[in-house]
Amino acid sequence: MNRELIVRSSSNAVDFALLKDGKLTELHKEEDSNDFAVGDIMIAKVRKPVTGLNAAFVNVGYEKDAFLHYHDLGPQLASMLKFIKKVSTGKLTDYSLDNFQFEEDIDKNGSISDAIKANQSLLVQIVKEPISTKGPRISSELSIAGRYLVMVPFSDRVSVSQKIESKEEKDRLKRLVRSIKPKGFGVIIRTVAEGKKVAELDKDLQNLLIKWSVMCNKIQKAPHPSKVLVELNRASSILRDVFNDSFTGIHVDDETLYEQVKDYVHEIAPEKESIVKLYSSTVPIFEKFGIERQIKTSFGRTATMSKGAYLIIEHTEALHVIDVNSGNRSNKAKNQEDTALEVNLLAASEIARQLRLRDMGGIIVVDFIDMGKGEHRRRLFEHLRDEMKDDRAKHKILPPSKFGLIQITRQRVRPEMNIKTSEVNPNGTGPEVEAPIVLLDKINVDLEKLLKGPAKDNGISLNIHPFIAAYLTKGFPSIRTKWFLEHKKWIKIQPRDAYTYLEYRFKNKDGKTIY
Repeated sequence: MNRELIVRSSSNAVDFALLKDGKLTELHKEEDSNDFAVGDIMIAKVRKPVTGLNAAFVNVGYEKDAFLHYHDLGPQLASMLKFIKKVSTGKLTDYSLDNFQFEEDIDKNGSISDAIKANQSLLVQIVKEPISTKGPRISSELSIAGRYLVMVPFSDRVSVSQKIESKEEKDRLKRLVRSIKPKGFGVIIRTVAEGKKVAELDKDLQNLLIKWSVMCNKIQKAPHPSKVLVELNRASSILRDVFNDSFTGIHVDDETLYEQVKDYVHEIAPEKESIVKLYSSTVPIFEKFGIERQIKTSFGRTATMSKGAYLIIEHTEALHVIDVNSGNRSNKAKNQEDTALEVNLLAASEIARQLRLRDMGGIIVVDFIDMGKGEHRRRLFEHLRDEMKDDRAKHKILPPSKFGLIQITRQRVRPEMNIKTSEVNPNGTGPEVEAPIVLLDKINVDLEKLLKGPAKDNGISLNIHPFIAAYLTKGFPSIRTKWFLEHKKWIKIQPRDAYTYLEYRFKNKDGKTIY
């Protein structure tokens, strides 16, 4: 399996596309104006606790105050408040926590008004970026992420990612981390730490301790509110979270960004540094790797799959609804049940991809095609779980209901990726139309369908606008020639001046419209 990261830079944003065997699976955008990124740590002031919500509103510099629930304070809140006060007044210059006197943990079922007061200084971390009309969601239980470890100040707990299944490996990693862990800091061992040696883990931990010290140095003079620790730029954070030995290429079209990415890869995986390439062709990088076409075909209300099957994706304020349709699918399945299973398995793979690609979060309800056999429903459920294993967002999948519905909850920490795929009508009038770039894909699907039916023996001609006709017939090998080589059938192309740019009809030899 090949994995590639394609990085496109523009004057005000950087786009990151993650490809899996050439197919787009994740798309991220980092904008210069993005002041609140998940993972950033800020020094801020409490605006006011609200007892009725058991939460507080905190001024983090956004137009709407951030929301801090009591359960997000962290049990070591009293110790952190004491630490901030001592550092801010210059009474504490040793940030190692070796000799720091810890306070008792706060009551897990306590009241917000007993824990924090208005105008109190607080270290908070962004856990959810501003979405829609809501301000950022924050936590005062801090965590600083590295390549293999996540460091948790004011804690002493060592835990291991649940995705590491081997009990022996979990025990080994816990033993190694406990031997190098400094006092006063908890550690979460990430999935990518599996199989790593103590020297690699220690180097990662030392880097995190340096980050902690640099952050603490800023607290004394930092205005309220302000960032005291900035999460890695998106390129580095994506590499940190998804990079593994299966990566075969990282292509960057900006020299400065290329150097940054190369330096980071050299730091985390020196043997892979050679896969980082500077892209310098005159063809835009997203077009070269087929990403633009995939964006146009993946972000609309309808997401097409192979053999004519497709998804309808609807968004409401409360949830997302996905409907699975077989279309006019033609296959060799013996009965309706087998066809339903085949389409559903295909749809499950595409849904897992769509959730990551659009970064859809909250509640997702999927209406699969009804299947009568319990064995088939179990197989679909297991297949969907397997397909979503690579999803880094926390999620939960419920088994199919008796109505064929599957419910998914998926963590949402950033606004959903929403790309407009419709375009201005090229005829100059009427509503917006589907992107012309997907026209050829639609023609291919329709043609394949016709050539498997009775129309294949009655002569097929494609009637289409002269501009599109020229595009299909010119050059060698032309698209029509490729159709002939693939289907062993010559398709007559008839230019029609009366047709609009995106209009086409398939006709038989008698001139009757067959599609």
